[in-house]
Amino acid sequence: MEAEIVSRRKSFDILKSRTILKASSARVVPRCPHFGVCGGCATQHADLRTQVAAKQRWLEENLARIGKVAPGVMLPIVYGEEWGYRRRARLSVRRVDKKGGVLVGFRERRSTWVADMQGCAVLPAAVSALIVPLRELIERLSIHSRVPQVEVAAGDNATALVFRHLLPLSEDDKILLQDFSKTHGIHVWLQPGGPDSAHPFHPQASELYYELPEFGIRVRFRPTDFTQVNFGVNRVLVSRVVRLLDPRPGERIADLFCGLGNFSLPLAARGAQVIGFEGSRELVDRARENAAANGLVAQFEAVDLFRNAVSSWGEFEKILIDPPREGAIEIVKSLPENLPRRIIYVSCDPATLARDAGVLVHAKGFRLTAAGVVNMFPHTAHVESIAQFDR
Repeated sequence: MEAEIVSRRKSFDILKSRTILKASSARVVPRCPHFGVCGGCATQHADLRTQVAAKQRWLEENLARIGKVAPGVMLPIVYGEEWGYRRRARLSVRRVDKKGGVLVGFRERRSTWVADMQGCAVLPAAVSALIVPLRELIERLSIHSRVPQVEVAAGDNATALVFRHLLPLSEDDKILLQDFSKTHGIHVWLQPGGPDSAHPFHPQASELYYELPEFGIRVRFRPTDFTQVNFGVNRVLVSRVVRLLDPRPGERIADLFCGLGNFSLPLAARGAQVIGFEGSRELVDRARENAAANGLVAQFEAVDLFRNAVSSWGEFEKILIDPPREGAIEIVKSLPENLPRRIIYVSCDPATLARDAGVLVHAKGFRLTAAGVVNMFPHTAHVESIAQFDR
């Protein structure tokens, strides 16, 4: 390969490839015609096993370099559907006269411009097919230059589109949106302000859910709630978490950053005494509603997980941690000396997982029993992983 240096750093340079002299056996032709321009995917030029092998190597390197730890065993990689997997997306909207009107899609790579997309291979086919009709719809709205984004949320029962609009809609706009909902069989939500302002427009009774069939659970959610992007992989992930945590009837288990109850409810279904802790009161309320709707006994509490020590919440034999990208450093530092006996850590950033693993192993008396990659986002560099720690 021939490349040119585009940036010099203290300990490394950044290069951009210009010519491929001999293609790797792992190189494939990208499926998406927008690849290379759209910033939604970065690795479609590599076959799936090569992508995932790189993610596993990145996880192992972070654990060794940052945490100075190594897992006892590497867990089998969790694979899922390679295409059409992305149930959640935030599509940007911009009107560009030079390109014929409204554009709807992901942003271009390393740019704030919106890619000129006709479809998207990682979105469900029915959602991908809406991109061009969406462009045409928004172009017809009276406020077409004041609709900055459309959020996509596809449940197992329905798909919702949340239209962010910075100016009030006219009556004609509302008729267009209502007709679009009927024609394409999707739910339309409106968001005139922040996320809390999102509300169903058509149909007015709009409820989404996803199912965890292994546990007989249905999780209801709003389109602006956090849910895992990849429902198929999420089912496998939940199953693995429950199996590794090995809940026993009556056993006290804490689920930190529990959200809607994605893990709490299956653990409760296995008979554990589960308490889910979450920073958002709205999510706690919906988690309680989901527990009641599924006939499960589980407790959910709103707690600032970045400020309160774990020891102040009571004693737990096992803990599940599923934090945001910044990790859970204050939580692992505050763990008591004798409990929990086991921790399952679900991570969306190998660097913060490695940092926290270093504290658990070198300061808190745990061993890193196992770790592995969960391919939640095929064709991207995003690395989701799971780790097991035992006293």
